[in-house]
Amino acid sequence: MTITQLQYVLAVAEHKNFTLAAQKSFVTQPTLSMQIQKLEDELEIQIFDRSKKPIQLTEIGKKIVEQARNIVNESGRMQDIVDQQKGFIGGEFKLGIIPTIMPTLLPMFLKTFIKKYPKVNLKIEELTTETIIKRLNEGHLDAAIAATPLGYDQIKERVLYYEPFVGYTTENHRLYHKKEIETGDLDIDDILLLEDGHCFRDGVINLCKVPRTTVDDHFQLESGSFETLIKLSNEDLGMTLLPYLHTLDIKESERKYLRHFTEPRPAREVSLLFHKSELKMQIIEALRSVIMGIVRGAIAFHNVQIISPVQQ
Repeated sequence: MTITQLQYVLAVAEHKNFTLAAQKSFVTQPTLSMQIQKLEDELEIQIFDRSKKPIQLTEIGKKIVEQARNIVNESGRMQDIVDQQKGFIGGEFKLGIIPTIMPTLLPMFLKTFIKKYPKVNLKIEELTTETIIKRLNEGHLDAAIAATPLGYDQIKERVLYYEPFVGYTTENHRLYHKKEIETGDLDIDDILLLEDGHCFRDGVINLCKVPRTTVDDHFQLESGSFETLIKLSNEDLGMTLLPYLHTLDIKESERKYLRHFTEPRPAREVSLLFHKSELKMQIIEALRSVIMGIVRGAIAFHNVQIISPVQQ
């Protein structure tokens, strides 16, 4: 039994196809198939049911895959131990960031991080929370940045910052003349929302204390970006809520439309996520330190009320 054989098993389990798994593993399909067959012969069991399309794991195969993932993760920990002993912070690091955070946060910390840790090869993807959790569990991401708490057993969360919600409302809206707004002022029927699938949308619905299942019956106008929501609000189609860091890029002519909440200000918790196996912790800690140092200086609010991204 070898680590390589276990890696091939994990690849087939993920892609449910020997040819695609071989391509992703950068080997020929006969080589991959032969190594998996050798492992099955050694263990005297069948890991995959090849009669089904797509290929499925057998019952014992599911247990083998779970253990294989643990073994492969632990083998990676050896290099981590060596790197930590040497004080080395470098190598490839795969980071996922959710869409409502990436456009504002990434430009704030990326240049500083690259300059401070030039030996780290960051590979960054914009991904939904659901995809992030899946890839973290499969070992295809080293860490991620998302709104929390999420509460997954296999995933650890380290808080980076708390980002307040900010209202955006134009002259003809009923809340325009208020210097500060309260959560009780909000009416879900006149709030422009992000489209379904964004956790920031869920946080807004939670803030309004309206069951998510009732919203679509009342309001159909939804968008995939904050920029579009701002433009729609400028056309007097309703108010919207923005994350605080996004408001830093608001045009000067539109800043008069921003309305902060009374304290404690509703906010979302933003955290660095990583698998409980804690691989590449030296890079994770370096990333966390850089982001916290930059963002906490940009957010002057401290008295906040955390709004969970998960509908209760």
